Amino acid sequence: MSEPANLTMRDRVAMLRLPATTEATGSGQRVPWLPWTLCLLSAFAALSLATRKGNSAPAESPQTVASRDAAAPKPSPSPDTLPTSASPAIATGATVLESKGYIIPAHQIQVSPIEVSGQILELNIEEGKLFRKGEVLAVLDRSSFEAQLMEAKANLVASQARLTELKNGSRPEEIQQAAAELREAEESLKQAKLKFERNKIIASGALSAEEFEQAQYAYTSLVQKVARLERSLRLAELGPRQERIDVAAAEVKLAEARLKRAQWQFDNCILRAPITGIILKKSAEIGGLVSPLSFNVAASVCEMADLNDLEVDLEIPERDISKVIKGMPCSISTDAYPTRFYKGVVDRIMPTALQNKAAVQVRVKVEVPPGEEQGAFLKPGMNARVTFLQPSR
Repeated sequence: MSEPANLTMRDRVAMLRLPATTEATGSGQRVPWLPWTLCLLSAFAALSLATRKGNSAPAESPQTVASRDAAAPKPSPSPDTLPTSASPAIATGATVLESKGYIIPAHQIQVSPIEVSGQILELNIEEGKLFRKGEVLAVLDRSSFEAQLMEAKANLVASQARLTELKNGSRPEEIQQAAAELREAEESLKQAKLKFERNKIIASGALSAEEFEQAQYAYTSLVQKVARLERSLRLAELGPRQERIDVAAAEVKLAEARLKRAQWQFDNCILRAPITGIILKKSAEIGGLVSPLSFNVAASVCEMADLNDLEVDLEIPERDISKVIKGMPCSISTDAYPTRFYKGVVDRIMPTALQNKAAVQVRVKVEVPPGEEQGAFLKPGMNARVTFLQPSR
């Protein structure tokens, strides 16, 4: 059925309206399908028009997009999304890294005699025994060193006596004796001179040539003797030369140095604890020979360490070493006592890496509580678990 050509827009809209009721006009009459079809076509046309408008809209520039994104509020990250590396974004005390290593003494000392050797006569060493600094660990035979000490003392006394003699100079009695010898020679010279002068006056025939020569030689020799005695008296009055005094003083210093060395070697025969610590290993027995300069006998008597000064030796893989910094706080526990925790701090990071393990050695200083007995819970060689914590910034 064709629509009249003179219908207005309002008439056409009215025709599209649904009937108020769907009552049947007859037994075989159906609901009109034309209004529903027009509604579907209108909806499809509107959807197509909206799609074409979206595709034809001008694209935004990257500057516009960046400005809009910067102006938009950013959501704050949740604690679960924070990074695990050592960065300022991590909360203070958060776990950065965990690693396992071994407890070692910070300073382990090998006790041996210094430049002395001998048989052990007394030994007080036992593994695990605590020694205070200065207590006697062992005593060596020191007979030969005692003899050297006595010899050095005697040499020092002799050198000091020679120096004192030179500094004091000649005694008054020695000067008087030199003067008396000089006067005696002068009197003899006078007599010889008179005899020689008298022989020259006597006629040559009265004396033989031999007697004349004897008188002449006696006179000249006495002249030389008087001159020598005069110089001796002068030297006695002046005293020894300064150079001789300096030489004697140097000999005294040499004797003192030798005595000091002999005393030092004698004292080194008594081995004392260099620190307050615990014996870790016993290396000698009573009656054995100890010599630090020989390869055939024992070179030390024991090894000891202060077990209140401990470290944890760790090997951190190279991929994680950037998370570890010097001074980082740590928490330390052991497999033997898993419920006991100790504070620690990264003491040093080794300057070279372990090439065959692709790791870097790290030492963590353990803070042992004051009053805790040495070696009661922390023993060298124990497995330790270290938790690296984020330091406060």
